[in-house]
Amino acid sequence: MSPNDATPLDEEKTRPPAVATRYETLADLYAAIPQLADVTQQRPRAGDEALPYLMRLRQSTTPEEAVTFTAFAIQPKLAIWWGHECLRVMPDALTAVDRQMMELVAGWIGRPDTAMRHHVAREALWASAKSPGVHLALAVAWSGGSLAPNDPAPVHPSRAPRAINTAILSCLARAELSRRPIFLARFIDMAESLFKVY
Repeated sequence: MSPNDATPLDEEKTRPPAVATRYETLADLYAAIPQLADVTQQRPRAGDEALPYLMRLRQSTTPEEAVTFTAFAIQPKLAIWWGHECLRVMPDALTAVDRQMMELVAGWIGRPDTAMRHHVAREALWASAKSPGVHLALAVAWSGGSLAPNDPAPVHPSRAPRAINTAILSCLARAELSRRPIFLARFIDMAESLFKVY
């Protein structure tokens, strides 16, 4: 996406503040999507709020869990935008297929209608390999509503965040070991801004 493209964060400057998180409390999040507990070791303490919890995850021995938490905690469209920006930080790790999928994701972010989501879903589901860009496109497919026009079954709320998490962490795994902490810190810096009040 170019700097001129409107992003969810840019839109907040001209609209009333929107709630970035999917649920009001961390307890609500873990109750509504218990699959989050399956992919993380850390747990929030009673009374924890999202941003301090994110910071605690960042400082833990498994800071990658800050990525996982963000993928689950933030509203799907905003989380997908964040995932797109994380992958953009690592252009050398992306294949031609990843870049193609990211263009589709950017198109959906700019025009998040059902027809565009179904188009992205078709491309991602038929991709030959499940690379970071493909996982991000699958997150679009699973971000809400039906998977296809003739399939009314709802998508489980854990599928999009799992795909976002996989997209970011699998891209991170492609980096040289010495550079991974640098990229991870940038991802979490971007995540931190999503939890702040606009």
